Amino acid sequence: MKNLIFCMTLVLLGNQSWAITSNNLDKYEQNAKQGDAKAQFLLGSMFFLGEGRTIDKKMAFYWYKKSAEQGNAKAQGFLGWMYANGEGTTIDKKKAFYWLKKSARQGNGYAQNNLGWMYFKGEGTIVDKEKAFYWYKKSAEQGYLKAQGFLGWMYANGEGTTVDKEKAFYWYKKSAEQGNAEAQNNLGLMYFNGEGTTVDKKKAAYWVRKSYENGYEKAKKFWDEHKLHEYE
Repeated sequence: MKNLIFCMTLVLLGNQSWAITSNNLDKYEQNAKQGDAKAQFLLGSMFFLGEGRTIDKKMAFYWYKKSAEQGNAKAQGFLGWMYANGEGTTIDKKKAFYWLKKSARQGNGYAQNNLGWMYFKGEGTIVDKEKAFYWYKKSAEQGYLKAQGFLGWMYANGEGTTVDKEKAFYWYKKSAEQGNAEAQNNLGLMYFNGEGTTVDKKKAAYWVRKSYENGYEKAKKFWDEHKLHEYE
């Protein structure tokens, strides 16, 4: 499975509408300096994204940390990501784990997904597949497509839980419907083999095609080897 935590994503920022003007930009900065945790998070995001400010990862890190220390879950999650990747600071997996766990416990689905990965790989902590499963499930239930796809894989392979092909199928389908190419391929394979569902070669062809059209190379190989074009 691919490393999920170290792929940059802006999902942490949610549906934030910036609507930046010179007036509210100055207000964000003023409020941040006065200790407003939300303003600190927004200012950090501006520096990170280059919205109203020149991109400056060190300043982004500075303001995320200020906000995280006040308990802002989004800031904690993104601070963990920055520590994990050495963005605006040096890589420190233990601090990454610390802040992701803080955020995950507050219900941040993005952090829950990344915390699951750290438990799975033993980054910043010891390997614990059961805890990895726990946090992936928490994230998946909030709709995070990568967590859904990995949760499906864990059910399919009995990693951190017992093998349950029907639940694997369920979560692969959830993730595939959101556009996760790897989950689309895995869903296609389950339809092809009748795992967790009945055999349906037409649906197998549909999802495997979706997967390779979205750039997942293994799907193209499976498509060719099994001549799935015959089932379209």
